[in-house]
Amino acid sequence: MIQIAIDGPAGAGKSTVAKALAKALKINYLDTGAMYRALAYAVINKGISISDREKVESALDDICMSISYVDGTQYVFVDGIDTAPYIRTPEISMAASSIGTIPMARIKLVELQRETASKFDIIMDGRDIGTYVIPDAKLKFYITASSRERAIRRSRDLERAGMTVDIDEVEKDIIRRDEQDMNREFAPLRCADDAIYLDTTEMSAEEVLEFAIKKVKEVYGNEIL
Repeated sequence: MIQIAIDGPAGAGKSTVAKALAKALKINYLDTGAMYRALAYAVINKGISISDREKVESALDDICMSISYVDGTQYVFVDGIDTAPYIRTPEISMAASSIGTIPMARIKLVELQRETASKFDIIMDGRDIGTYVIPDAKLKFYITASSRERAIRRSRDLERAGMTVDIDEVEKDIIRRDEQDMNREFAPLRCADDAIYLDTTEMSAEEVLEFAIKKVKEVYGNEIL
């Protein structure tokens, strides 16, 4: 069974390379970041503040999450609602990072992630995939870039979604999220000891994909493609 873990900070391009690599390998891609965003959205939609840990924990059992794939595209449903249109705002980004500091919330999602990984060949990206979710994955990447480059990439995504952004504010949000993700007590963001470290600041998405495919072939053999 193929399990590939891709970790790294916000805006580093993890999802871009993970999706492209999954398409090249013809296997499933699991966007764990979308799961945290969806859970944050669900909590906020219930009128609960993310900072109120007790109320967040009490609400978790009542939130039903599921994942489905249509033509290779992942959809995260919460209580029957497709969350895709609601989870890419800066507010939800910060809320997702905050909810990720709550152990019970992470455990809820990790159980679903591990269950999915046990059923399918899969590529999974996030912040603790190689260190906590699937630590036995045969191939792991840690993808990063400078905070400014990540802010540029995130701003482009937001602008394509029709939003007006201030790149300096986007960079500040990214730096704050980095600090939060790296300093949380439970499964913090870090590079696994056996992960391939890749700084993509000066690399195009095509170059990153080419590098990843080369490493996949080295680990799994040319016949995988």
